[in-house]
Amino acid sequence: MAGRQTASKTEKSPVEIKLAHSPDSDDAFMFYALATHKLPTPGYKYTHVLSDIQSLNEAALTETYDVTAISFAAYPTLRDKYILLDCGASFGENYGPIVVSSKSLKPTELAGKRVAVPGLKTSAYLTLKLHEPDFEPVVMPFDKILDAVQNNVVEAGLLIHEGQLFFPKLGLHRVIDLGVWWHELTGLPLPLGGNAVRRSLGPQLGRQIAKTIRDSVAYGLEHREEALNYAMQFAREMDAELADKFVGMYVNKWTLGYGEKGQQAVKELIKRGTKAGLLPGPPTVEFLTET
Repeated sequence: MAGRQTASKTEKSPVEIKLAHSPDSDDAFMFYALATHKLPTPGYKYTHVLSDIQSLNEAALTETYDVTAISFAAYPTLRDKYILLDCGASFGENYGPIVVSSKSLKPTELAGKRVAVPGLKTSAYLTLKLHEPDFEPVVMPFDKILDAVQNNVVEAGLLIHEGQLFFPKLGLHRVIDLGVWWHELTGLPLPLGGNAVRRSLGPQLGRQIAKTIRDSVAYGLEHREEALNYAMQFAREMDAELADKFVGMYVNKWTLGYGEKGQQAVKELIKRGTKAGLLPGPPTVEFLTET
């Protein structure tokens, strides 16, 4: 009898899915429903792991997590281990990472400058290299870049996350908005980060995970106020109005699904990065779609 009870308990134990993403208000908003158990996930238990995007890019090399946020720029080194989901991504539609400086600089004056960057596998870094190949990158945590620019440790800094909204208050100068530059160049949104699932889990479970993420994003968008209240704990000094603006920038229609244009944007970024010798070939991109 005891043996049968033990077996029954084993059968009912949910399968753990390790889900890794950034500790930012936009990701918190996106995963609010899942993290607070608003969504049923029968048979599966999602364990959330929070880490900065550069660390997640590196952890993906050893398949540390079942599903993880990654930079699109990191995808070519991970394509044999992970496949991109077609939801949960961050795109900048005519806006994106911003290069700032303490003294007024023109975009053409970035050549040869020391520029603080949040990681060499980030999409922001790749985009800056496509814009200006000749600068000296100084890698540091993304939340230290504003201080480094203010204190003239570097001549310019590449801002991701909420720093894109903070810098004017600090008296810093915008050198270039890479999302605007990319849009003028390609007519496409700038793909920054996406979610990828381990290939070894198989396409059936991968699609189930994708549906759960899409449902969580949709729930947040439909219950914006409560999702934003939850996300505020990750807002790092932003007030509610600024946090709402930031979340709106990176959790939107593109997050629900790439669509044809979003997929084209990812392929274009990878193609240009590969052609410039910044990414390993081939310049192919694979998405795990619902059909």
